[in-house]
Amino acid sequence: MKAMRLFVLLVVLLVSVGCTTYYRVTDLSSGKNYYTTQVDRERGGTVVFKDSRTGNQVTLPSSEIAEINQEQFEHGEE
Repeated sequence: MKAMRLFVLLVVLLVSVGCTTYYRVTDLSSGKNYYTTQVDRERGGTVVFKDSRTGNQVTLPSSEIAEINQEQFEHGEE
């Protein structure tokens, strides 16, 4: 029974580690980069997300979204 619990815990840990997707969202009007792990797309191309640097909710009518790796997310490219 103990081995089964350990196995289940290991599987949950491995799945949770690899599930985060990181994004760099660039405001096309200002060129400013934002970093987030979730982007919601609305009608007309507007995107809404929580900026991981400030914690603020950001809404951009015109943006470019790029999937990045964890190192780029943590260190930024600005």
